[in-house]
Amino acid sequence: MMRYVLLFVFLLPLLAVAQKNKYGLNPTGLEAYKVSVKENSAKELIDLEKLIPGLVLDIRYATTNNFTGERIYTLAKAYARKPVAEALKRAQAALKDKGLGIKVFDAYRPYKATVKFYEVYHDTTYVASPYKGSRHNRGCAIDMTLIDLKTGQELKMPTGYDSFQKAAWPTTPVKDPEVRKNRALIIEVMKQQGFKVNGSEWWHFDFIGWTKYDVLDIDFEELQ
Repeated sequence: MMRYVLLFVFLLPLLAVAQKNKYGLNPTGLEAYKVSVKENSAKELIDLEKLIPGLVLDIRYATTNNFTGERIYTLAKAYARKPVAEALKRAQAALKDKGLGIKVFDAYRPYKATVKFYEVYHDTTYVASPYKGSRHNRGCAIDMTLIDLKTGQELKMPTGYDSFQKAAWPTTPVKDPEVRKNRALIIEVMKQQGFKVNGSEWWHFDFIGWTKYDVLDIDFEELQ
């Protein structure tokens, strides 16, 4: 009898993990994240708005203006791992010389949001698989566009944000020369700072080296 009791005690934590992570992942929470930052400062999530002068935020998932039609975040914030944030700052500086700036739609995304997106829209061409987690969950992806600093207006791009169409793919031919030029510019500027455009979203840029970072499930409120 004692043997079965000990076996149950041993299995209980494993059962709890299985219940909390039905897709097989065990994302890092706040306390483990704090430990990791003490060990490696590059893992810190940086508030982009505080770090980058003139950065504009349009955090759609803090509103109902997104493909889910629901408010996913309770705060309109944008965070990224330290090297990612510093690279984005350099991109902003490079664009400023051209009279342009960056508008961020999303950056670090808690894992629970990725689960929500997948359960709303199962096509992993456009949403990340919760079985793997996304680069956003690792604090290593930026959803963005370019703006004219004088007018504050967005530059013309092939589609709007979160468009689930082939027209949003960065390799899809574009007839409009202005749109073609703007898309090429955002991709080139971000490439120069160590980012790679996503294959199905012209606005989504992954930081090279994202595999070094773990999947996080920390709410913005916990990072304040």
